[in-house]
Amino acid sequence: MDSLFAGLISSRTRIKLLIRLFFNPKTRSYLRELAKEFGVSTNSVREELNQLTHTNLLKSQRNGRQVFYMANEDHPLFPELKSMVSKVMGMDQVIDGIVNRLGDLERAYLIDDYAEGKDTGIIDLLLVGDVDRYHLSDLSKKTERYIKRKIRSLVLSRDEYKEMVPEIRERPRVLIWEAKKE
Repeated sequence: MDSLFAGLISSRTRIKLLIRLFFNPKTRSYLRELAKEFGVSTNSVREELNQLTHTNLLKSQRNGRQVFYMANEDHPLFPELKSMVSKVMGMDQVIDGIVNRLGDLERAYLIDDYAEGKDTGIIDLLLVGDVDRYHLSDLSKKTERYIKRKIRSLVLSRDEYKEMVPEIRERPRVLIWEAKKE
């Protein structure tokens, strides 16, 4: 996680916040949730949230007594930060190394923890299409060694995916690749 950002940003909490909120900008988080997830004090998270909000990299929204924070997609640096976060999490290697070489793949989703920007060390992928499972296993192992994270894949045919859409919509997910329609 630290390899790309550590030389640029000295605060580990700030790095975690950027990863958490910029990987999937649709997620919203509040102070205590972030402090618990990162295993740090609420004061250190509050200080970083205040600085990032002050620079307009984050937006805040009050809901009752809680204040939710999210990435500011209108900030001029948003596209670059989102791209950097994807590289830090190894998503560019996952996409290049696995998704583009699997056969008749229609869509690839990142689901669960990583879709929320939580770097748990296990990347859950949902792959839709006719995928060569042996090739997937081989590519996953090679990519895991390179990015130092475990990859779990759920492969569904188009029909299986259509049946599971209601359940899938309930889970955090990010579309990371889709076949171009001709």
